[in-house]
Amino acid sequence: MHIRSLTSFAAITSLAVGLSSANAATMTYKESDVLLGAVTSGALPPVADRVPAEPSIADFTREGAKPGQSGGEIRVLMAKAKETRQMVVYGYARLVGFNDRLELVSDILKDYTVEEGRIFTLRLRKGHKWSDGHPFTTEDFRYWWEDIANNPELSPSGPPIKMLADGKPPKVTIVSETEIRLEWTMPNPTFIPALAQASPMYIYAPKHYLQQFHGKYQDPDKLAVLVKDNKRRNWASLHNRKDNAYKNDNPDLPTLQPWVAQTAPPAERFVFKRNPFYHRVDANGVQLPYIDQVNMDIVSGKLIPAKAGSGEVDLQGRYLQFKNTPFLKENEERYGYTTRLWRTGKGSHMALYPNLNTNDPEWRKLFREKQFRQALSLATDRGEINEVVYFGVALPQGNALLPGSPLYNEKAAMAFAEFDLKKANKLLDHLGLKRGSDGIRMLPDGRKLEIIVESAGESTEETDVLELIKQTWFKAGIALFTKPLQRDVLRNRVFTGDTQMSIWFGLENGLANALMSPEELAPTSQQQLQWPKWGQYVETKGKAGDIADMPVPLQLSGLYKQWRNAVDEASKTKIWNHMQDLYTSEVYVIGLVAGVLQPVVTNSRLQNIPDEGYYNWDPGAHFGCYRPDTFWLASK
Repeated sequence: MHIRSLTSFAAITSLAVGLSSANAATMTYKESDVLLGAVTSGALPPVADRVPAEPSIADFTREGAKPGQSGGEIRVLMAKAKETRQMVVYGYARLVGFNDRLELVSDILKDYTVEEGRIFTLRLRKGHKWSDGHPFTTEDFRYWWEDIANNPELSPSGPPIKMLADGKPPKVTIVSETEIRLEWTMPNPTFIPALAQASPMYIYAPKHYLQQFHGKYQDPDKLAVLVKDNKRRNWASLHNRKDNAYKNDNPDLPTLQPWVAQTAPPAERFVFKRNPFYHRVDANGVQLPYIDQVNMDIVSGKLIPAKAGSGEVDLQGRYLQFKNTPFLKENEERYGYTTRLWRTGKGSHMALYPNLNTNDPEWRKLFREKQFRQALSLATDRGEINEVVYFGVALPQGNALLPGSPLYNEKAAMAFAEFDLKKANKLLDHLGLKRGSDGIRMLPDGRKLEIIVESAGESTEETDVLELIKQTWFKAGIALFTKPLQRDVLRNRVFTGDTQMSIWFGLENGLANALMSPEELAPTSQQQLQWPKWGQYVETKGKAGDIADMPVPLQLSGLYKQWRNAVDEASKTKIWNHMQDLYTSEVYVIGLVAGVLQPVVTNSRLQNIPDEGYYNWDPGAHFGCYRPDTFWLASK
């Protein structure tokens, strides 16, 4: 299935607005049973006064989707308390969000327009309220922009990089209570997609709640007491702690998400209750979400597959692996759940990252040799990995776009992805890497060609895959050793150049279209494990990291700049194709397999779950693009 191209942000928005406006005027609202008592007692206003004047009306055009009924609780399992943020991911209330076809549509926003790719006018829904009932207006945008993003105590690095175009921030104008305009001097094509991410760029914050912790608004003596009572260093530290919209660990912080946190950490169970002021309804006037409460239990990640297979969850994808599928399928009927197999949407489910910024000069020089990276890729038997670990149902390809993308290029996907030991050895011989008496090649300085692959150690899949690679690389005269680490330790070691090679996911977005950013193909972020210092240099505007000093990465950076400035889809498509060809032929990342099947376990009574879908972080937000606020429990 190809993802439909986005021809116009404005056109998509207009369509969404037309649906909302046409139906809202004649809407008759229905109160949910769980809130009826509060409405009757006067603790809550009736639903007609809680939703915006023009609410967002849920789209049920997806095959098998239909309006449902309110009520019930569902269970999810997580391994860490910090995963309360997953409720923000799954809830997926965004200013603008991706739908199940990965089209951008207005959500929290009533609509938006884009002029010349650089002038963005955002319009809010009149009467929209935060979860505590306080009005949500452009003052919340002003507060974020003036008092958070541009306050050096709260944001020492200034506004987020996606708020900059050619290094410059926008001119922000509050037009009215419901309209705000952001104007850049150059096109900023990543702005709208950044609002739709699984971890979104927040450009608003609840001023009415947060200003009590802000040095500009709070009495200094009262603020000092708050700082002391909360055991923080200063008011900025306190404000940042209270303003955790994505982390979702402050139950007092008003939200626009479908479910509101009720539990403060630490806890073993986190409860999330429906937002009584949520902005979405179905065509029958029923306020979403349908589900009244989500219970998130914290258990060992190793136990989650077993608990899913014994009917102890109602919605679970996280911590389940493809290898769990036979066990999960076996127990479906007994415990009343359904196991679906969705495709993952990353360019590679697993990929090897030679660190071009490693501190060791000999290894750095070798990893920067294109022929060496190509040899490593050719010495990797992806077919064997697919058959042994994934029962032949994955896609043996490099780190590239998937067949589901309109930009898919088989040549790019398969660049140096065939298993060819003869060719790999020839390339290694050409580089002068001679074998020692034990068959292992030698570095120019006399050390053995021993590559240490560092991993987060979170998956036995990684262990199995690396063992297979170890065997074929040995035949090419390369010794492979693995070193499992804590995730944070691993990433810090990569960032500082202490690693030779790491294993991680491939391209986050393997389903891209031309209007989605190709930033992953150029040095743009420290999070890119093949060139973290170059990415850090870009992110910090030259204050940290190193400037890229290789011709092709510099060329990719130039092409990315061209893409940002291009105003038509045809030009963006051409640039995307060029970048993908360059990136894959250079083999900066050694992709292994893609399109791995992800088990998704759901209570058999839970409705509106697609039988086929993509389980992807960005774009997609795992379940988010399928709108869990529309999931509902059928009667027993």
